[in-house]
Amino acid sequence: MAASGVFFIGFVLTHMYGNLKAFGGQDAFDEYAEHLRTLGTPTLPYAGLLWTHSQVTLTEIVLGFGITIVTAIPLGLLIALSPLSKQLVYPPIMLMQLVPKIAVAPLFLVWLGFGIESKVLLTVLLTFFPLLIASISGFQIIDDRLLYLTRSMGASAWQTFRFLRFPAALPVIFSGLKTSATIAATAAIVAEFVGANKGLGYVLLRGTSTMDIELVFAVLVVLTLIGVAINYLVEFCEWAMTPWQRAKNT
Repeated sequence: MAASGVFFIGFVLTHMYGNLKAFGGQDAFDEYAEHLRTLGTPTLPYAGLLWTHSQVTLTEIVLGFGITIVTAIPLGLLIALSPLSKQLVYPPIMLMQLVPKIAVAPLFLVWLGFGIESKVLLTVLLTFFPLLIASISGFQIIDDRLLYLTRSMGASAWQTFRFLRFPAALPVIFSGLKTSATIAATAAIVAEFVGANKGLGYVLLRGTSTMDIELVFAVLVVLTLIGVAINYLVEFCEWAMTPWQRAKNT
């Protein structure tokens, strides 16, 4: 999967580089490259440029990932607990997952334009299904004998969910969150490759077009730091919300 992603990104960069060069001309690219080098400080070149465009990409990641969380987890609970919902809702979602998202990404530009909406939509579509599957598995992982025990002790449906089903599902849900968080950063960059005038993906594409290796590596470092920060944030939330897991590991 990683090799396929690298190949795809390389293909997109090469293809779009040829198109941009044909439309803009080599002189325009040389002028843009010189403009990029003037941004930042002597010790931190491109600092201002990277900071400005990082905020755009982070906004896309946070919005897309946040929408995924507030929709995929409740929908996973509904499908896990309701056989009717599993028959009615799950097949269309599976069909939507089979559609190649990257292939339809240009349609998002036509429908939503070059703004942040198309990037957020692609991020949601790419991160939704892994978290949904993890949520369904997590909410179904509880042993039926424990459910019978709580009912025999007079626990209500809300008490059973709060003290039994939800805590048991959290480790599985967080595994899905880690996967979706990694995909969210990649999805935002790919969406900016398809069509954008700001964001780290846009800067990476322009840096590649002008053969500005320093800028390309600077963007890659920033993207790596963003990915690491997101992963640590998800792990911290898991650590804070599952104290019994900490007790088990000590």
